[in-house]
Amino acid sequence: MKTKKMMAVVALIFLVVIIGASVLYRQLGAAQAAGQLSGTEEEHSAGPEASVSQEPVDAPDFTVYDQEGNAVNLSDYAGKPVVLNFWASWCPPCKSEMPDFHAAYEELGEEVQFLMVNATDGSRETVDTAASFIQEQGYTFPVFYDTQSEASMAYGAYSLPMTFFINEEGHVAAYARGAISEDILRQGIDMIHTGA
Repeated sequence: MKTKKMMAVVALIFLVVIIGASVLYRQLGAAQAAGQLSGTEEEHSAGPEASVSQEPVDAPDFTVYDQEGNAVNLSDYAGKPVVLNFWASWCPPCKSEMPDFHAAYEELGEEVQFLMVNATDGSRETVDTAASFIQEQGYTFPVFYDTQSEASMAYGAYSLPMTFFINEEGHVAAYARGAISEDILRQGIDMIHTGA
């Protein structure tokens, strides 16, 4: 009899934990909706977008590679606003937002640096598969390959797509997880680019 009571208590505790976790997940999910911009000062988790104070968050530097294998660093673009997008050719949400990134690049590519960073893991995504996709689509924005996962790790880009808006001072002004609309892309660019 005592064992049945103990099992009932354990089952009840387990149920309460599951319900609590479900409620928390829904609340956090609503606060961080996919495809919406988040400001850095609001975040309290690990990663480059995190900030426990109102201080600006420095964008972590990283090294990625162009198609010829030349190293490129984020710091190479110091003093210029940067749109940093993590993507892969096997990712449907990534592909859905690319026409908007391409249009924005064609319009603002001289004033805003676009860094389209491919999550190049060497198996699911290679430089060749990613480059072929870009060529087939006719995109002309700068594409770089994160073959060492250095940029992905620095920015916590473990789900794709993910976009960061970095101002001229090298601070992350905003970021978005998931595919973003043209309006959200323009909002992010407006946060880092004065248009002057």
